[in-house]
Amino acid sequence: MTGRRGRILLVGTVAVVALLALGLAVRPDGRPVPAASDGTATPTPPADAPKVIVPGRPGESATARPAQQVRDAGPPRYNTPDVWFVRMMIPHHQQALELAALAPDRAASSQVKAIAARIRGAQGPEIGLLRGWLDTRGLPAEVPGHDHTGMRGMQSPEAIRRLADARGAAFDRLFVAMMTAHHEGAVAMATELLSAGADQQLNEFANAVATEQAVEIARLRELR
Repeated sequence: MTGRRGRILLVGTVAVVALLALGLAVRPDGRPVPAASDGTATPTPPADAPKVIVPGRPGESATARPAQQVRDAGPPRYNTPDVWFVRMMIPHHQQALELAALAPDRAASSQVKAIAARIRGAQGPEIGLLRGWLDTRGLPAEVPGHDHTGMRGMQSPEAIRRLADARGAAFDRLFVAMMTAHHEGAVAMATELLSAGADQQLNEFANAVATEQAVEIARLRELR
């Protein structure tokens, strides 16, 4: 028994030495601590270390992470289609919120009111996530001189005025038609990004937008 215990101790010692040779430290429970880029063990951040708010995935809350961990993650990888998608999706979402905000006081259908409430609950936080993505990379949200009304699914000022003036069943019909077209535009934009973008977080966001708004389109079509 003593000989077996000695062999186990020797194997454990060799393993620790090997980890140290690779630039890894060992926690008390035996798990390795990843090494920093200079080969030294990355220390556990103190409890009072500065925190950075990191946006979550669609539907998830943001989290506070030690600034050191965020810096060590390396520069974000993204490309021109990623930036263009974010800059275009912000005003696209903003118009959806503008349309949805008209429903509580004008719609006759409880289903139309429910869809509008879901849009407000989902797309408001998503705008915050998109703005956070740009801020993290030091990119402005605005595109000087760009006319957002030309984007797919965007409704003209005249159409929005007609919707605002409508009440009851007339409002319901206009809302369903306009929001269906608006969602179809968002799905097209998101689908295009899935084949052209480079940022993994945006890829997941675009996939969620395409999936969730396709479901909303089906609900809207049932109300025609």
